[in-house]
Amino acid sequence: MTVAGLVLAAGAGRRYGMPKALVPYRGRLLVQRAAGTLEEAGCASVTVVLGAAADEVRAAAPDLPATVVNPDWATGMGSSLRAGLAALAGTGAAAAVVLLVDMPGVSAEAVRRILAHAGPGALVMGGYGERRGHPVLLGRDHWAGVSASATGDRGARDYLRANEVRVVPVGDVADDTDIDVR
Repeated sequence: MTVAGLVLAAGAGRRYGMPKALVPYRGRLLVQRAAGTLEEAGCASVTVVLGAAADEVRAAAPDLPATVVNPDWATGMGSSLRAGLAALAGTGAAAAVVLLVDMPGVSAEAVRRILAHAGPGALVMGGYGERRGHPVLLGRDHWAGVSASATGDRGARDYLRANEVRVVPVGDVADDTDIDVR
Protein backbone atom coordinates (compact mmCIF):
# COMPACT_ATOMS: atom_id res chain seq x y z
CA MET A 1 0.00 0.00 0.00
CA THR A 2 1.29 3.44 -0.96
CA VAL A 3 1.19 6.28 1.55
CA ALA A 4 2.11 9.79 0.52
CA GLY A 5 3.53 12.46 2.79
CA LEU A 6 2.01 15.92 2.64
CA VAL A 7 3.75 18.98 4.12
CA LEU A 8 1.63 22.10 4.59
CA ALA A 9 4.05 25.02 4.24
CA ALA A 10 2.10 27.76 2.47
CA GLY A 11 1.53 30.35 5.19
CA ALA A 12 3.07 33.80 5.46
CA GLY A 13 3.96 33.29 9.13
CA ARG A 14 2.41 36.61 10.18
CA ARG A 15 2.92 36.01 13.91
CA TYR A 16 6.43 34.78 13.27
CA GLY A 17 7.36 37.64 10.97
CA MET A 18 8.23 35.57 7.89
CA PRO A 19 7.12 32.40 6.08
CA LYS A 20 8.01 29.50 8.36
CA ALA A 21 9.08 27.41 5.38
CA LEU A 22 12.13 29.71 5.19
CA VAL A 23 13.05 29.52 8.88
CA PRO A 24 16.46 27.91 9.54
CA TYR A 25 16.33 25.16 12.14
CA ARG A 26 19.31 23.02 13.13
CA GLY A 27 21.12 23.38 9.83
CA ARG A 28 18.12 23.08 7.49
CA LEU A 29 15.02 25.05 6.68
CA LEU A 30 11.85 23.97 8.46
CA VAL A 31 10.37 22.91 5.11
CA GLN A 32 13.36 20.67 4.38
CA ARG A 33 13.15 19.17 7.85
CA ALA A 34 9.44 18.35 7.50
CA ALA A 35 9.86 16.78 4.06
CA GLY A 36 12.90 14.85 5.27
CA THR A 37 11.00 13.52 8.27
CA LEU A 38 8.29 12.08 6.01
CA GLU A 39 10.87 10.61 3.63
CA GLU A 40 12.87 9.07 6.49
CA ALA A 41 9.68 7.56 7.91
CA GLY A 42 9.05 5.68 4.69
CA CYS A 43 6.41 7.66 2.80
CA ALA A 44 6.43 6.54 -0.82
CA SER A 45 6.34 10.15 -2.02
CA VAL A 46 6.27 13.58 -0.42
CA THR A 47 4.44 16.64 -1.69
CA VAL A 48 5.01 20.09 -0.22
CA VAL A 49 2.26 22.69 -0.47
CA LEU A 50 3.72 26.18 -0.86
CA GLY A 51 2.05 29.57 -1.09
CA ALA A 52 3.58 32.69 0.43
CA ALA A 53 7.11 33.19 -0.92
CA ALA A 54 6.87 30.01 -3.00
CA ASP A 55 9.58 31.14 -5.40
CA GLU A 56 11.92 32.04 -2.53
CA VAL A 57 11.28 28.69 -0.84
CA ARG A 58 12.05 26.78 -4.04
CA ALA A 59 15.22 28.82 -4.55
CA ALA A 60 16.37 28.34 -0.94
CA ALA A 61 15.49 24.64 -0.89
CA PRO A 62 16.08 23.25 -4.39
CA ASP A 63 16.23 19.72 -2.95
CA LEU A 64 12.54 19.69 -2.01
CA PRO A 65 10.45 16.84 -3.41
CA ALA A 66 7.36 17.63 -5.48
CA THR A 67 5.79 20.99 -4.73
CA VAL A 68 2.34 22.39 -5.33
CA VAL A 69 1.53 26.09 -5.05
CA ASN A 70 -1.73 26.98 -3.37
CA PRO A 71 -2.89 30.25 -4.94
CA ASP A 72 -5.45 30.66 -2.14
CA TRP A 73 -2.91 30.27 0.69
CA ALA A 74 -3.96 33.55 2.32
CA THR A 75 -7.40 32.09 3.12
CA GLY A 76 -5.85 29.66 5.60
CA MET A 77 -4.54 26.16 6.09
CA GLY A 78 -7.78 24.59 4.87
CA SER A 79 -7.10 25.70 1.30
CA SER A 80 -3.57 24.24 1.48
CA LEU A 81 -4.91 20.92 2.70
CA ARG A 82 -7.44 20.90 -0.15
CA ALA A 83 -4.69 21.74 -2.68
CA GLY A 84 -2.45 18.98 -1.35
CA LEU A 85 -5.15 16.33 -1.36
CA ALA A 86 -6.19 17.38 -4.88
CA ALA A 87 -2.59 16.94 -6.03
CA LEU A 88 -2.48 13.47 -4.47
CA ALA A 89 -5.83 12.43 -5.97
CA GLY A 90 -4.13 11.62 -9.27
CA THR A 91 -1.68 9.24 -7.59
CA GLY A 92 -2.11 5.71 -6.36
CA ALA A 93 -1.74 6.74 -2.73
CA ALA A 94 -4.12 4.93 -0.39
CA ALA A 95 -3.53 7.49 2.38
CA ALA A 96 -1.67 10.69 3.17
CA VAL A 97 0.30 11.60 6.28
CA VAL A 98 -0.04 15.33 6.92
CA LEU A 99 2.70 17.27 8.68
CA LEU A 100 2.78 21.00 9.37
CA VAL A 101 5.96 22.88 8.53
CA ASP A 102 6.20 24.52 11.95
CA MET A 103 6.38 21.34 14.08
CA PRO A 104 10.03 20.28 13.88
CA GLY A 105 9.72 18.08 16.96
CA VAL A 106 7.56 15.52 15.14
CA SER A 107 9.96 12.66 14.48
CA ALA A 108 10.23 10.02 11.78
CA GLU A 109 9.50 7.40 14.46
CA ALA A 110 6.19 9.14 15.27
CA VAL A 111 5.29 9.12 11.58
CA ARG A 112 6.22 5.40 11.31
CA ARG A 113 3.86 4.60 14.19
CA ILE A 114 1.05 6.39 12.36
CA LEU A 115 1.95 4.72 9.05
CA ALA A 116 1.53 1.30 10.66
CA HIS A 117 -2.25 1.91 10.67
CA ALA A 118 -2.55 3.21 7.10
CA GLY A 119 -5.34 2.20 4.80
CA PRO A 120 -7.90 3.86 2.53
CA GLY A 121 -10.46 4.02 5.34
CA ALA A 122 -8.07 5.05 8.11
CA LEU A 123 -8.13 8.21 10.20
CA VAL A 124 -5.17 8.28 12.59
CA MET A 125 -3.65 10.97 14.80
CA GLY A 126 -0.65 11.17 17.05
CA GLY A 127 -1.42 11.14 20.76
CA TYR A 128 0.40 13.30 23.31
CA GLY A 129 -1.07 12.24 26.63
CA GLU A 130 -4.65 13.50 26.59
CA ARG A 131 -4.12 15.61 23.45
CA ARG A 132 -4.43 14.58 19.83
CA GLY A 133 -2.06 16.10 17.30
CA HIS A 134 0.27 15.61 14.36
CA PRO A 135 1.16 13.62 12.44
CA VAL A 136 -2.31 12.97 11.00
CA LEU A 137 -3.07 10.18 8.54
CA LEU A 138 -6.02 10.59 6.20
CA GLY A 139 -7.14 7.52 4.29
CA ARG A 140 -8.15 8.14 0.68
CA ASP A 141 -11.80 7.32 1.44
CA HIS A 142 -11.89 10.45 3.62
CA TRP A 143 -10.19 12.94 1.27
CA ALA A 144 -13.43 14.27 -0.23
CA GLY A 145 -15.00 14.74 3.20
CA VAL A 146 -11.88 16.38 4.61
CA SER A 147 -11.66 18.70 1.61
CA ALA A 148 -15.31 19.68 1.94
CA SER A 149 -14.89 20.61 5.61
CA ALA A 150 -11.43 22.23 5.42
CA THR A 151 -11.99 25.97 5.72
CA GLY A 152 -9.95 28.84 7.08
CA ASP A 153 -7.25 27.67 9.47
CA ARG A 154 -9.22 24.65 10.65
CA GLY A 155 -7.81 22.15 8.18
CA ALA A 156 -9.15 18.65 8.94
CA ARG A 157 -10.10 19.47 12.56
CA ASP A 158 -13.89 19.48 12.13
CA TYR A 159 -13.88 16.33 10.02
CA LEU A 160 -11.69 14.48 12.51
CA ARG A 161 -13.91 15.51 15.43
CA ALA A 162 -16.99 14.22 13.59
CA ASN A 163 -15.49 10.81 12.79
CA GLU A 164 -13.90 7.90 14.61
CA VAL A 165 -10.16 8.43 14.81
CA ARG A 166 -7.48 6.04 16.02
CA VAL A 167 -5.08 7.83 18.35
CA VAL A 168 -1.59 6.34 18.43
CA PRO A 169 0.69 7.39 21.31
CA VAL A 170 3.77 9.23 20.01
CA GLY A 171 4.56 11.61 22.85
CA ASP A 172 7.53 9.50 23.94
CA VAL A 173 9.26 9.98 20.56
CA ALA A 174 7.95 13.36 19.39
CA ASP A 175 7.05 16.88 20.42
CA ASP A 176 4.14 18.61 18.70
CA THR A 177 5.00 22.13 19.81
CA ASP A 178 4.58 24.52 16.93
CA ILE A 179 6.87 27.45 16.30
CA ASP A 180 4.63 30.54 16.24
CA VAL A 181 6.90 33.36 17.38
CA ARG A 182 10.61 34.10 17.26
